[in-house]
Amino acid sequence: MTPRSVPGFSSIIGQAKPVKLLTTLLQRETLPHALLFTGIDGVGKRTAAKTLAMACNCVPSNRLSAHPKDPVLDLPCGQCRSCRKIESGTHPDILALAPTDGIIRIAQVRQLCETLSLKPYEARRRVVVLADAQALNPEAGNALLKVLEEPPDRTLLILTARQRSDLLPTIVSRCQHIRFGPLAASHVAKLLTASRDLDPEAAGIIAQLSHGSFTRALKLHRDNWITRRDWLIDGLTKLPSQTVTLKLAWAAQLGQNKAHLEDALEVLQIWLRDLAVYRHNPQKIINKDLTEKIQYASQGVDPKAFIAKIHVLAKTQKKIEANANIRLALETMVLQLTKPGSADPVLNA
Repeated sequence: MTPRSVPGFSSIIGQAKPVKLLTTLLQRETLPHALLFTGIDGVGKRTAAKTLAMACNCVPSNRLSAHPKDPVLDLPCGQCRSCRKIESGTHPDILALAPTDGIIRIAQVRQLCETLSLKPYEARRRVVVLADAQALNPEAGNALLKVLEEPPDRTLLILTARQRSDLLPTIVSRCQHIRFGPLAASHVAKLLTASRDLDPEAAGIIAQLSHGSFTRALKLHRDNWITRRDWLIDGLTKLPSQTVTLKLAWAAQLGQNKAHLEDALEVLQIWLRDLAVYRHNPQKIINKDLTEKIQYASQGVDPKAFIAKIHVLAKTQKKIEANANIRLALETMVLQLTKPGSADPVLNA
């Protein structure tokens, strides 16, 4: 038997509460006509929606349950005809709706309404997954509201969104809300090592930068952030010995890629945090592959000096988020990090 690519509920990592809620609804046969999954991107909302669609329509062959006290955890089986069709995206009654150019328009919702006016072809329960529902424009939102007010027979609508406040209150009130929290860094690291065959230390570093999103972690991995991290730490380390011209040149290099700037500043803050905590809690450092360098760089330096540097970086982040001039903000940052009396040994690893 080949392993299924969409796991059963017992294999959804880091979302114990949502899984418990969903399996309880299945056990008691009390699934509502509409669910709203909220949470940041990359925490498993769409995977849970697909798993639920498969579980609602799964017809497994007779077999012993691995979870005799809770056989729902064995669903979906991943092998029956219904599961295979849903997994391959060919099931006629499992429908997906997503933004086009960042917007869900009324024409898309109207087309969905026409489809829902017909009976399901073969599913016990037809499932509609409306991803990124916060992208509904006002007209589309009002059209969807009519569907929620008069739900079609044998149909489950699953909306996903970042947060409830992004949706019309009237839509939210007609859905049962299930919140998916950010994944623990340990869970992100586990997913990375399993899916990308990453070194555990590298996976751990990327996981710390992911903010609990596996999608974000994958992007960081694709963008080769371990190499970027090394370049950033090396540049920060050399700053005190550089001329003002070279310091400003490094600031200019930081600002060249605006898409990566937020992550770059966070990488530098994590490095300084490691230097600050190493003396008292060496097991708590994040950049474990740089332990020797951290030990050397933190010797004889008051941790408060590292914290002061972190505050400089955090202040710069806030300026940039507030649409300050990026070049000026970064130039000010590097000069503040190395001005006389600012504990240059902090950087001189």
